[in-house]
Amino acid sequence: MTVAEVWSVQRRTLRVLVASQVLGGVGVASGIAVGGLLAAQLQGSATAAGVAQACTTIGAALFALPLARMMSRHGRRPGLATGYGLGVAGAVCVLVAAQTHALWLLLLGMSLFGGGSTSNQQARYAATDLAAPTRRGRALSVVMWATTIGAVIGPNLADPGARVADAIGLRQLAGSFLFSVVAYGLAAGTLWLALRPDPLLTARSARWGGAVNAGLPRRLGLGAALRLVTASRTGLLGLVAVVVSHTVMVGVMVMTPVHMGEHEATLRVIGLVIGVHILGMYAFSPVVGWCADRFGRVWVVLAGAMVLLAATGVAGTAPEHGSAQLGVGLFLLGVGWSCGLVAGSTLLTESVSAAARPGVQGSTDLLMGLVAGLGGLAAGPVVAGPGYPTLNLLAALVVLPMAMLAVVMLRSGPSWPLPGDPTPMTPGMAQGVATGETS
Repeated sequence: MTVAEVWSVQRRTLRVLVASQVLGGVGVASGIAVGGLLAAQLQGSATAAGVAQACTTIGAALFALPLARMMSRHGRRPGLATGYGLGVAGAVCVLVAAQTHALWLLLLGMSLFGGGSTSNQQARYAATDLAAPTRRGRALSVVMWATTIGAVIGPNLADPGARVADAIGLRQLAGSFLFSVVAYGLAAGTLWLALRPDPLLTARSARWGGAVNAGLPRRLGLGAALRLVTASRTGLLGLVAVVVSHTVMVGVMVMTPVHMGEHEATLRVIGLVIGVHILGMYAFSPVVGWCADRFGRVWVVLAGAMVLLAATGVAGTAPEHGSAQLGVGLFLLGVGWSCGLVAGSTLLTESVSAAARPGVQGSTDLLMGLVAGLGGLAAGPVVAGPGYPTLNLLAALVVLPMAMLAVVMLRSGPSWPLPGDPTPMTPGMAQGVATGETS
């Protein structure tokens, strides 16, 4: 495959991923905005809300490795489409659970719903399959940015969703999941029909040979993948950045609607705050990706840790009816998450060989989701007991190791690329973008 053909496939891949991310963003955000509230309504406790949201996060984690293995064997297209299909099934379960008052079915549905979130997250890696080493951060961040449109629209569908639900005889909070069914279904269809040729399979056909794959097991397990990642300093920092950023974001975000609901905030206000949060998560990701490519991944990880600390301080000190301050705090929480995920994911991709990347990426997302799910489970009892400010204090403590590790790496050596000295794109590097062998 020529360099021009590789670039052509990369451009088409980005266009398709952007379209599917917009739809997937609507699907994810519509359900997340009200899923916890619906569980709390059925069970009558804030703890149930935390459990429901944790089920989504844990479900996303548990699907990460099987979907990554599917992608490793058959390409990105079937894996990502299958994840969105699981999201459709989960949203349907939630709709049935809302009508039958079956909390167990709602929790099952939220777990399956996490499959859509898995696809939304792993699509970022598909953007790097054919990206040049000096543009990986930007390619990854462009796909994440595309989620902004759908993700901001999604939470604000809670109010119209309630009206639609009323019109057809459903519980009001379940209305948002109708939008999730449609959005996830369209995202799956878009990927299945349009993600051709498959970027991962194209990358392999372009440069991968037997020597590249030699020594790697057919199925890279969780333990082997994590050993590969933590064998290097950059891989370790990438892993810590992704896991910590996601855990802190999930723990604070999932309990904010419950906290606001306890103080009589309306669905419209809650949707607006969550919408602002998701705007922070995705809207500035191209800037974050550019900074990661220009100034170095480690600096962006450190910046993300500082923003997360600021976010927990702002949100944790908001007064009972301080929706505006909560909005600022949740916006910063999203920006900090974006820094950690973009820079951390790029570090992970660059820390292992091309052949190992799908397995490592899936294993990392599995660990990220499991830890964040446990954080979500713990968040409910914390808010129900000591309160929302205590939750933010604990989240700040979790961020500290990420910041300390980044500082240690910056003090012990320069990060790549150096400011003012970007790595040039040579013809050899251009030919190598399919596998990242030039990283």
